Amino acid sequence: MRPLNELINTTEPGWALVQDWIKQGSNKIEILPKDSNRADEALYQIQVTTRSPMGAIVYETGGLLVDNGWIRVLGSGHEKLDRSLPGWNKGKSYTQTGEQPSFLLIADDVLGGFFAINNGGLAMNEGIGSVFYFAPDTLEWENMEIGYSEFIRFCCSGDIVGFYEQFRWKGWQQDISRMNGNQGMSFYPFLFTKEGKDLEKVSKKPVPIDELWALQMELRQQAGH
Repeated sequence: MRPLNELINTTEPGWALVQDWIKQGSNKIEILPKDSNRADEALYQIQVTTRSPMGAIVYETGGLLVDNGWIRVLGSGHEKLDRSLPGWNKGKSYTQTGEQPSFLLIADDVLGGFFAINNGGLAMNEGIGSVFYFAPDTLEWENMEIGYSEFIRFCCSGDIVGFYEQFRWKGWQQDISRMNGNQGMSFYPFLFTKEGKDLEKVSKKPVPIDELWALQMELRQQAGH
């Protein structure tokens, strides 16, 4: 494990680059302020330098809320998004700090969709280093064929409305304004069923995102994926 001072890059900090992407982007992004102790701890646990956009976001922010909180990019944690990137991954992609994770969860959305970097655990022979999206309507990990930096640029300037076109229901803005970054929306019937395709008709309620993760992974296993 490298000490904290070796991970903090003051000559070429990646945060300046991320700030430019946010400033020039067309999508609404809320930068959650960091708590210094949490930031130090998260950066040490994740062992990525602040020269990289990932290290910069973990060290400089509590996380990013994209499009009014529809997507939540993990940083070092904040009351609105009370999970750090390493903390959220522990027990899911790795068990011990310092262990090489087979994938790394980097962000999620209100639907219970999850974004993760593949390190062999999501697909053995394709897309190592690529961001995959776990789609709750198919229970599949889909290769987005972009890396972490491109994913952050997608959050800043990409066509989020197009990406989620069929998953936005009437009044979604009001519904998610009452949620925090530790919650996701539970839909019944499930989005992957025929009955779950019409979001105007399904029942919706906010639940802890931890519950949604466990449920989705269980359903995926039951479906034989």
